[in-house]
Amino acid sequence: MEIINGMLSIILNPSLIGILALFVFLGIYVGAMPGLSVSMACSLLISFTFSWEPLPALAAMLGAQIGGVYGGSRAAILLNIPGTTAAVATSLDGYPLAKKGLAGEAIAVATLSSVMGGLIGAVILAIGAPLISNIALKFAPRDYFLLGMMGLLLVGSLGSESNSRGIFTALIGLFIGTIGLDLVTGQQRFAFGNTYLMGGVNYVVVMLGLFGMSEALIQLRDLSVYPVKQKVDNLKPDFKGHVKYFVLTIKSSLIGVFVGALPGTGGDIAALIAYDQAKRTTKNPEVPFGEGAIEGLVAPETANNAAIGGAYIPMLTLGIPGDAVTAIILGALLIHGLRPGPLFMTESPDAFGFIVAGNFIGNIFLLIFGFMGIKLFTKIVEIPKYILMPTIIILSVVGSYAINNSIADIYWMLGFGIIGYLLKLYHFPTAPLILGVILSTIIEQSFRRAVSMAGNSLIGFIIDIVTNPISLILLVAIIFMSFSQSNFWKKTREKKLLNR
Repeated sequence: MEIINGMLSIILNPSLIGILALFVFLGIYVGAMPGLSVSMACSLLISFTFSWEPLPALAAMLGAQIGGVYGGSRAAILLNIPGTTAAVATSLDGYPLAKKGLAGEAIAVATLSSVMGGLIGAVILAIGAPLISNIALKFAPRDYFLLGMMGLLLVGSLGSESNSRGIFTALIGLFIGTIGLDLVTGQQRFAFGNTYLMGGVNYVVVMLGLFGMSEALIQLRDLSVYPVKQKVDNLKPDFKGHVKYFVLTIKSSLIGVFVGALPGTGGDIAALIAYDQAKRTTKNPEVPFGEGAIEGLVAPETANNAAIGGAYIPMLTLGIPGDAVTAIILGALLIHGLRPGPLFMTESPDAFGFIVAGNFIGNIFLLIFGFMGIKLFTKIVEIPKYILMPTIIILSVVGSYAINNSIADIYWMLGFGIIGYLLKLYHFPTAPLILGVILSTIIEQSFRRAVSMAGNSLIGFIIDIVTNPISLILLVAIIFMSFSQSNFWKKTREKKLLNR
């Protein structure tokens, strides 16, 4: 009953709804700005809302998170600069759609998919929080290692037609992720005594260079090509048209919630996994993936917003944040006297109900604000290249500097911009490199912890994997994914299709 009262506390309170709506709106534009992350916005909100009452402060952070995660898709679609890491997969098909003059349609699909994912995530948060948190709690370091290795196999979906090229760039990403100080021993790795290298390379800087700067350099090679005129007529939520993606939406939402509920993962990995499963399971798409497939927008955008509800599950029921943003919100809850954990739903049922209702209402506002200004936004793609490309470069520079207020990050971004330019010039995919950087920490730390738990024995580590049900299921999934991406399997499928 108190949970229902908590839900009513926001539904019947105009001021709380107003705060939630305002910060959903602001979050969209924070997420759309390269370099301005959702975690940065929420951390700033802690100091801004420190003196507020708990519920208004929580409403502000919920709104910023919901709007910010979605907002990253706009820059990804229009400029090929993912505003957030969760939008990396969105750019793979969103930007090709924009280049075909369908930026408005792409944003509309991304908006509706984000809302559907967010609503499904909220439903699962309300119904299945204790159950899913218990499953997430059973994940050991070896399972996170296997999950990270499974993520690396996504290069087959994110790369070019050649898997070897995707694997090559992913390995570069893994190497970049090891630069800096060893988190366990404190020893330098590939830093060579350089102060700037000791801090490692921020993955957002890598992303801005590989996507933003490199795209600008590629486009500036030929200024004589005129921008594509965008078709933005009758842009409204197409619920009937979205029905044919219903199964994909449900699958992607479940992936998003489950991956989001695993501590240390989040919407970026959920989006990549959802994109991969969409590419594997979609039969005869109207447009090939990577060239503007609508399924390539639906899957990641549904998953990364569903991951929001998933990330709250371990945070509220176990006191373990699912990602960086919920870690910040966990701190905010503690500051305001709320203690997430196993007793949270009995001690603070009103706050739990408020969070569930806030997710529902926040996504309704996301639907409204997401369709506002689409026509204006799509005009960005029609700006002449000699104006648009320097603007992208400036945004990339400002965004990279804003992360740590460091000039060194600008140099890193420029360097990765040149690397990205060369990779694209010779038809090497850039997305697997980002994937390698993101997963390097998870893979390394989880492997070292798992081996340590096995008595520093690799044999013991392997025995732990094959004797644990969760680990064994993940191992079988990895073997299946490896086999399905092999050239032998691909040739076998091609022969079967030719014989039909």
